[in-house]
Amino acid sequence: MQRTRSFLVHSGFVVVIISLLGVSELVAEDSTPISPTNKPINLLADDLSGFYTWLQDTKYEDPREVFTIDSGILRVSGDGWGGLTTKREYANYHMLCEFKWGEQTWGARKDRARDSGLLVHCIGPDGGFGGMWMASIEAQIIEGGVGDFLSLTTKHPVTLTAEITKDRNGEKVWKKGGEKVTLGSGRINWSGRDVDWADKLGFRGRDDVESPSGEWTRYEVVCDGDKITNIVNGVVVNHCSEVKPTGGKILLQTEGAEIFVRRWELWPLGTTPSEKKSAK
Repeated sequence: MQRTRSFLVHSGFVVVIISLLGVSELVAEDSTPISPTNKPINLLADDLSGFYTWLQDTKYEDPREVFTIDSGILRVSGDGWGGLTTKREYANYHMLCEFKWGEQTWGARKDRARDSGLLVHCIGPDGGFGGMWMASIEAQIIEGGVGDFLSLTTKHPVTLTAEITKDRNGEKVWKKGGEKVTLGSGRINWSGRDVDWADKLGFRGRDDVESPSGEWTRYEVVCDGDKITNIVNGVVVNHCSEVKPTGGKILLQTEGAEIFVRRWELWPLGTTPSEKKSAK
């Protein structure tokens, strides 16, 4: 059942009735994307007040406490499919996310590669993609595949263009100067993804630049106009251009694996996110 609440706002003889048909409408009062300018935006701050949750089974409720924050560190238990989504939209930023895997895995992915992802330029309804996520471009976080791009398109089209080669299995792999392809769905593997990648718990490829499981990985996603660049532990691993849309909400997935985040910031373009010591 759709929940509707009405509020009366009195101003002289004017009565404005605001009908809220769920969290999406509640947080969509100003859809003008924000860009950091003089200083970074700390998405975590002291709590999760800048976010709302969406889970495939419980929608805008989080009864299992999949998303919690303690002493500035965000824990995503992985128990469910969905995400933690910003209430505001953003564009033109240098995102820094420092994450590490936990030990817990769940359900159909209990014995599979630990999986999550950062979705940028999110548009359309919550759960529009498979009942779990918004239409968006995913900067992948999965063991062995941190830095892949995926286009999660729905009736709200999402497209990107990348220079690629193909591996022996015919999968698209980012290669600067390679053939240009435009995708409305599908994946562009990061440049060093192991051709023998296997969807199994603890997988690590020969050339992986993400940190070993249990150690912190520094992940940067640079959204500059219609271009996005993924940087893992200081190494540029993927790039796309002609991206549509060029702004939107930001979402961190829960996808069957426990993950911790100790930094999640949006820096002004042209700046380098600072190196600083954080909690272990």
